[in-house]
Amino acid sequence: MAVLLFPAMSMLSVGGILLILTNMQVGNLFGKYRSIIITLYNGAFDSSSAIFLIIKVLYEHGLSLRAMFLFMAACSTWHLLRTLFLMPRTRIPYPLPPAYDYGLRCPGRSRSYRTYEEKRPPGEAGPEETPLEPGAPRDAAPPVTPFAACARSALFAWHVAWLSVMQLRHYLFIGTLNPLLDHLARGDPRLVSTYTNAFAFTQLCGVLCAPWNGFILDRHKRGRTPRPEGALGTLADLRASVLSLAVTVTQCLLFSVCAAVPVLPVQFGTFVLQVLSRSFLYGGNAAFLAIAFPPQHFGKLYGLAMALSALVALLQYPLVALVRGPLGGDPFYVNLGLIAVVLVAFVSPVVVTRECQRRAKELGAAGTPLAAPPSTQATSELPH
Repeated sequence: MAVLLFPAMSMLSVGGILLILTNMQVGNLFGKYRSIIITLYNGAFDSSSAIFLIIKVLYEHGLSLRAMFLFMAACSTWHLLRTLFLMPRTRIPYPLPPAYDYGLRCPGRSRSYRTYEEKRPPGEAGPEETPLEPGAPRDAAPPVTPFAACARSALFAWHVAWLSVMQLRHYLFIGTLNPLLDHLARGDPRLVSTYTNAFAFTQLCGVLCAPWNGFILDRHKRGRTPRPEGALGTLADLRASVLSLAVTVTQCLLFSVCAAVPVLPVQFGTFVLQVLSRSFLYGGNAAFLAIAFPPQHFGKLYGLAMALSALVALLQYPLVALVRGPLGGDPFYVNLGLIAVVLVAFVSPVVVTRECQRRAKELGAAGTPLAAPPSTQATSELPH
């Protein structure tokens, strides 16, 4: 019954966002590789759209849609068993307390270790690894910023704008892809099918591209020099996110320029830039919210950001109607307008840079040194 597609898609959308939101907490188990794991999960979530290609190819070879959907439903059993027997009952804390255990009847320690090479002074021998420990006593924890203050901050508002304009750009590209290819291929169905398959294939690469953004975000945690803790650690993480935000916008801008070029072979490059930009976008969104705001508000802020960006994404429907109607399937002028819209996203890294400068001045006024002394031992990261 076709009418069942409506509740099915609703449940798929709600279940999918809850699945990724809960699983991104697994990054808390990996200490200095936290952002890499978060972006990897988002990349895998993004690459799941390549299932479209697999289903399309199998259907063309005679396999029924009913059999394929039943098989996919059976595969969901793994997620249920993993949730019941491996995932913790509540959220995964960050940083992890000493000897943190997780999972039902799985008393083994978390494998989130900080190597002893990072902790001990140079020249001192010791065991190879030490479990991740909190970097400061509980009574030294700073007060948590209220959720309302986080949601009303300029930092969050411009981040939502950063996410919204680029998400709209990607949604509109997907929505106008078939009219675009049909227009550039002059109605050749075989050529359109070839480019559609190429686009679907590139979606598989999202899981490979997303961790690169994690390496950018975590690059300051992998040096031999001691890493700062507390407010200094949060400031260092926030500074590292500026490059990630700027690179993501640059990728989206290049993708938008290529999409506006009315030459069919250029679209192969557009497909590559699209999947690279999209994987950086969603992975960077989650990692930035985990870095810039208290972990207690991560789920609420992530949901709010996705909801607000989804409202902006509704603009794709009148734009798609414009392309398919008055513009006769040619999205050239819409693509030119979106290039200008994407430029707005460059404001976000500028706002983050100014926020870093403001926090650095506050720490300097409070007498906090902005660089760790060479003799200071490296401690694990504190919650962001």
